[in-house]
Amino acid sequence: MRLTRRTLLRGAGAAVGLPLLDAMLPRALGDGPPARPLRLVFVFVPNGVHLPAWRPPDEGPLGALPSILEPLEAHRERLLVLSGLTLDGGRAHGDGPGDHARAAASFLTGAHPRKTRGADIHAGVSVDQVAAAALGRTTRFASLELGTEPSAQSGACDSGYSCAYSSTIAWRDARTPLQKEVSPLRLFERLFGDGDALAPEARAARDRTRRSVLDLAEGEARRLRARLGQGDRRKLDEFAASVREVERRLEQAAAPAADRAPPARRPADLGEHLGLLYDLTRLALHADQTRVVTLMAGNAGSNRSYAAIGVPEGHHDLSHHGRDPDKQEKLRRINRFHVERLAAFVDGLARTPEGDGTLLDHTLIVYGSGLADGDRHDHHDLPVLLLGGGARVAGGRHVRYPAETPLCALYLWLLRRAGVRADAFGDADRPLTGLAG
Repeated sequence: MRLTRRTLLRGAGAAVGLPLLDAMLPRALGDGPPARPLRLVFVFVPNGVHLPAWRPPDEGPLGALPSILEPLEAHRERLLVLSGLTLDGGRAHGDGPGDHARAAASFLTGAHPRKTRGADIHAGVSVDQVAAAALGRTTRFASLELGTEPSAQSGACDSGYSCAYSSTIAWRDARTPLQKEVSPLRLFERLFGDGDALAPEARAARDRTRRSVLDLAEGEARRLRARLGQGDRRKLDEFAASVREVERRLEQAAAPAADRAPPARRPADLGEHLGLLYDLTRLALHADQTRVVTLMAGNAGSNRSYAAIGVPEGHHDLSHHGRDPDKQEKLRRINRFHVERLAAFVDGLARTPEGDGTLLDHTLIVYGSGLADGDRHDHHDLPVLLLGGGARVAGGRHVRYPAETPLCALYLWLLRRAGVRADAFGDADRPLTGLAG
């Protein structure tokens, strides 16, 4: 049998996308090579990082990874640590304070945002949306915008800058920031609902019987499984197991009351919150629901407490460490916490077979911040990682670029690698070099 990449299993208000199966691949030479879409994931962390525990001391092949990056040791050969990249759009340019807002607004756009707390916000189209316009035509969702703290469209959040700048990295155009999804439960229902969310009757049936969303489409799943080869049945079973595991964790994270009240919108534990968002991202990529994802691990200037890892102080407060060793150590622990969540996501991608490789081979992840040292509010020599990409990337290295090399040059390289035609992006008219395998 032949299946298209957009095949969905439907039933009782659910719509379940499928992983890449052999039945979706060309069988004759005349069909051309199998499709191996490249996915792009952009992760933003707020308040910069503690650079002495982040940056490898030497250029070239990676030696022992610095403390913050140690959780990525298993993926050293798929990791590039990039130094020297600059966000000129994040600088003041006469606008005074507001570096956190500018760091987020310029992170994926390269644009200098207009300083306003009103409705006349203005930044630029973000690289994820340029990619989504080209790559999202064949997927259910052109892009997904995720985060752990809500987006805002009004109010002042940083020295006269609109909260829209601090809480958004994805911009459809210069005036349209995209709202993030912060609820893993709502994200799950968007991914597996027959529409923009799980239909009310499907949600009621699932909650009433505590059934899996997969059970709602069991009729179509059973008929499809009977027609698949042994290898595809195994892939389908493994994908179903991943979905059921995420459902179980969603229910546990919500800690429902004895009356089985609906789960909370967001898990109380940040580690579990991020973990679920990352795992749902993996499922969305695996089922080709989308090929472009942005995730804000925290809004710009976030002052969240990290008491669960022994850091009760606010993140933003600690980033203004004034070289205090105790504050710097706590900042290092926060930074490592976020890299640990990233590493778990990369682990999952690397364990997911796809075609002749893994999902990680067909995904490029950009991870970083729009600030370097949060104490100095630097927008140059930013902490940036590039992960995955298989043979497209020559990993296992620390690459240092000349001062003032635009971060947008990395994005121009990514767009071209993903097959998106682009002559320039942001303040870059030439792609970054020294990355390709």
